[in-house]
Amino acid sequence: MRWLFPLLALLLNACGDKRTEETQPAHAIVRLTEADARGLDAQMVSDLASTRIAADLFEGLTRFDASGNAEAGLAETWKTSVDGRSWTFRLRSELTFSDGQRLNADVFRRAFDRIRDEKSGSPHGALFGIIESVATPDDRTVVFRLENPFPQLPALLAHPAMAALPFHRIDVAGDKWTSDRPLVTSGAYRLTDWQLSQKLVLDANPLWHGGKPRTTRIVWKPMDNLNAAMRLVLAGGADIGSEYTPARHHWLREKHPKIARNAPFLGTYYFAFNTRKPPFDDSRVRLALAMAIDREWIAKKMVDAGNLPAWGLLPPGLDGGTTFQPAWANWTQKRRVARARALLQEAGYSKQRPLRFEIRFNSSTEHRRAAVAMATMWRELGVDARLLNSEASLHFDSLKRADFQLARSGWIADLPAPENFLTVHRSDTGVQNYSGYANPGYDKAIDRALAEADLKKRAGLMRDAERILMADMPILPLYFYASRTLVRPTIRGWQDNPGNVHPSRTLWKAQ
Repeated sequence: MRWLFPLLALLLNACGDKRTEETQPAHAIVRLTEADARGLDAQMVSDLASTRIAADLFEGLTRFDASGNAEAGLAETWKTSVDGRSWTFRLRSELTFSDGQRLNADVFRRAFDRIRDEKSGSPHGALFGIIESVATPDDRTVVFRLENPFPQLPALLAHPAMAALPFHRIDVAGDKWTSDRPLVTSGAYRLTDWQLSQKLVLDANPLWHGGKPRTTRIVWKPMDNLNAAMRLVLAGGADIGSEYTPARHHWLREKHPKIARNAPFLGTYYFAFNTRKPPFDDSRVRLALAMAIDREWIAKKMVDAGNLPAWGLLPPGLDGGTTFQPAWANWTQKRRVARARALLQEAGYSKQRPLRFEIRFNSSTEHRRAAVAMATMWRELGVDARLLNSEASLHFDSLKRADFQLARSGWIADLPAPENFLTVHRSDTGVQNYSGYANPGYDKAIDRALAEADLKKRAGLMRDAERILMADMPILPLYFYASRTLVRPTIRGWQDNPGNVHPSRTLWKAQ
């Protein structure tokens, strides 16, 4: 994920930004993002920069709070049926858009219909696939019918793609509705200015149901150079940076401990085995390679940016459960290597017939280092692992076509739910199941978990499915992601959380 000078260079490169900063209110918060927004229509964008800005502009029935948990947004209450498949939301009274137009329940029916309409071009259809139908029996009631129980529905509905969009403007202006200034919105802010590649200015929505946010102006600035962004924050030219590079982690923690923020994140870094053909159609080979990896060294020495070693797929902080560890996780490295060598011999590999394959990865220093580290560790087993590097689009096209042996992959959660990680590996998922993993027992375990409405029981069943997955080892987890953010000490309201969600309306500057 990507979010997140000498001073003279800063002034030379961004003198226009400097003049702009001087005109901002003293309490305005300047936030950096890794790229310019690709659009303002929350249902048509999926990149991180656009989604974060959309979450400031548009509010749904629910929204995320400062700790990253779903809370009531435009809905004041909701209730669930006994079977967990029907959810009824009751809107707050007297809701309006920022232009004064009345906001009623029907906007959510229209939002769902637009997402599911293939002609609309929305990339979010699969994300909301759990929803069978949306009904609006009256102006303040929205009823969702689900394919199966889904306790995380409030978190799903907090995604800006299911927020209240101004369909009264879309009906009139079509795609040009996002050109309105100020933009018609339903959230705490409305967009008042957008200068491409320079800044987006958000001012408080005077008709927002929550009143005036503590910070009435937010300025989002795109900066794709992480080191330049870091220097801008340290120089005081911005209040929040979207990310910093792992290479600067220790320096920042030592020199600027009050600015550098580092926390567990809902993402897992792993490589995928192609289980469709030799050598990785043999689970003994997959397990042997997994056992020989020193994850502690990779996470804490090689990456060394607050990441935790991963033995399973589900990251910490996801559902309150502990992370998966196989019995051999506590073995010494020497014992693991010995067992790995025995497994390879059982599978027919030896010094006379060594295991040979390619490790495919997309262009990145991080990915290359991981591939080199694994190849080096496997040499002790007599394994000949060669490296194959390609740019990102070619890399992932190769994964979709199953044109690889072992390839860099991973998953970052769309929402904080175990099934968001686990269902990718079902046999019926399609091309997104890069490994080609197909185990009827795993599919049935996922089905049992999805049918359970009780949140605690459901979490346990999801963990059962994870154990099946990791016993078969179609993927090779290395470490869990960690967020790395720069936040100046004057910013208040910031709470580190696994989703790395920080709505602007929850933040303010100390005076």
